[in-house]
Amino acid sequence: MTKAVGVAPRIATRRLAAQPEPGRRRCIIPAPMTTSRLASLRLRGAVSVLLGAALTLAACSTAETSPTPRAASASSRPRVSPTSTATAEPSPSPSPTPRFTNEPDEELAGLIPAAAAGVPVVVAQFDEFALTPGDIGVAYGEIGDRFASLALAYIEQPRLTLYAMRVDGDAVATEELEPYLATAGRYVGIAGLDTEPWELAEAGGHQVWARPEDNATAAGTMIYTWSSGEFVFLLIGVDDAVNRAIVTELPGEPAPTPSPAPSTSVDPSASADPGSSADDG
Repeated sequence: MTKAVGVAPRIATRRLAAQPEPGRRRCIIPAPMTTSRLASLRLRGAVSVLLGAALTLAACSTAETSPTPRAASASSRPRVSPTSTATAEPSPSPSPTPRFTNEPDEELAGLIPAAAAGVPVVVAQFDEFALTPGDIGVAYGEIGDRFASLALAYIEQPRLTLYAMRVDGDAVATEELEPYLATAGRYVGIAGLDTEPWELAEAGGHQVWARPEDNATAAGTMIYTWSSGEFVFLLIGVDDAVNRAIVTELPGEPAPTPSPAPSTSVDPSASADPGSSADDG
């Protein structure tokens, strides 16, 4: 009860003080700020501060950005000296490869005679045998790699077989066949690979390589191989008269003309009659 009495006079005094005195103008006192309005003002202030800080940073970064360097003048650019273009070296021609297909070559087949020494010669049709230029080319090494076509002929009695090959590229001389004589002989039935029995000889007016029989061939067998430049031939037969007749009919290099034997000169004074001078005296 005592506390209630003490509080009342204070409230009354405040209310009286708040009333305006007579004869004075009244002042409008703004209403106290609420919590929600205060928060809104604080938020706006924070946004303003952040926006100002962002504008300040942007201005600083613009001011601090280094100016774009100007393009270097033509005089200050490094000079590029022209490089010399290397001359391309021609690639080497590919090596020829053996041909294991045999295209019909009527010109080559037409070189073979229809008969030799009165004996018929059979020229095989190209579709009648399975041999190819590459098959026989193995016996002639690098020259054989250039064989382009193959023709085959034979005589039944007396037995004889002829191989005719066209050569691509440069002409081949008969002497160039020497490194391949042993393998050429073995291809047609010679037992060994001995080159000693071969000799450079003449047959039918041509220069040829010739080899007689051995213990693996029939008696009287002769083997010939030669070249005409564009064509290479290999022949084996048991009758040398027939062999040479075919060689004569086929193209080839002319055999070298043998050098004439040196003539023995006779001293005319030595042949004179020694008694004639004595009689004259």
